[in-house]
Amino acid sequence: MTAVPYTEKTRRPAGGGVTARLGSLTTRRLGVLGRVAGLALVALLTIGPVVWTVSTSLRTPAESFDLPPRIIPAHGTLDAYRGVFQQLDVWLIALNSALVTGLIAIGQMISAALAGYAFARLEFRFKKPLFGLVLATMMVPVQITIVPVFLILKGMGLTDTLLGLIVPAVPTAFGTFLMRQYFLTMPKELGEAAMIDGAGPWRVFRSVYAPLARPGLAIVGVLAFNYHWNEFFRPLILETSNENFTMPLGLVSLQGNLGTGSISVVLAGVVLSMIPAVAVFVIGQRPLREGITSSGLKG
Repeated sequence: MTAVPYTEKTRRPAGGGVTARLGSLTTRRLGVLGRVAGLALVALLTIGPVVWTVSTSLRTPAESFDLPPRIIPAHGTLDAYRGVFQQLDVWLIALNSALVTGLIAIGQMISAALAGYAFARLEFRFKKPLFGLVLATMMVPVQITIVPVFLILKGMGLTDTLLGLIVPAVPTAFGTFLMRQYFLTMPKELGEAAMIDGAGPWRVFRSVYAPLARPGLAIVGVLAFNYHWNEFFRPLILETSNENFTMPLGLVSLQGNLGTGSISVVLAGVVLSMIPAVAVFVIGQRPLREGITSSGLKG
C-alpha cells in the first residue's frame, strides 16, 4: 500500500466550505447595506431642501427664524399661501408660464424631430460641418447671446411680449443631438421599405420614423418644460410689464424691496411653482424611462 504524502492541499479543515460561504454572504450583505446607505444619503440631500421649503411655508414669519429649527411647524398655518395670492396675480403669471413653456416644449419637439431626422437619415452637402456647428452652440451660454437677441427682438417689436420669449427658444441644439442619436438607432430597412412602396422623405419621416420616436420626443418635451418653467434670466431681460411676468419673476417680486418680504410667503410661492413641474415629470416619467432605455423599436 503506497502512502500519500501529506501536503496543505490534501488537508481540508472541517467546515472550511461553510466558513467561506458565510464570509461571502456577509460580504454581500455589507455591500447591499452600503448601497442602501449611499442611496438614502443621496435621497436625503435631494428631498431635504424640498421638505424644508414646504415646512417653512407652513410657519408663521416669526417661527421661520426659530433656533433650533423645527421640521414640523409648532403652529402650522396657510397664511403664507394666502399672502402669495394677495401680493401676486398668481393665475395670470401661471397662465403666462404655462403658455410660454408649453409652446416652447411643443416647438422644440417639432424642430428637434425634423432637424434630428435630417442629420440622421438625409444626405446633403456640408452635413457634418453643419451638425458640428449645431453642437458648438451648446457651448455658448445664453448670457453671451442675450444682447444680439434683444436687439433683434427689439427690431421686430417683440420685446416685452410672450412671443419674444417663445420664438428664440424653439431651436434646440441638445434636442437636435438627442433626436439624431435616437433616429440613428432605428434600422434603415424601415425607410427603404417605405421608399420602395413609393413614399417620399416626408412620408417616411411622418409615417415610419416619427411614431417610433415618441419616447425620445417625450424626453425633449419634459426637459424643455421643466427648464423653461424655471427660467429666470431671459424673462428678466426681455419682460418689463407685470402682465407679462412669468412665475420666476413673480416669485422674485415676493421678496419685497431690499429683501424685506416674508420668507414664509416667498417659500409658499416656491411650493406653488413646483407643482406644475412635478406634475409634468410624474406624467412623463414612463415615456422618459422608455426613451432612455429604448433603442427606438417596439417589441
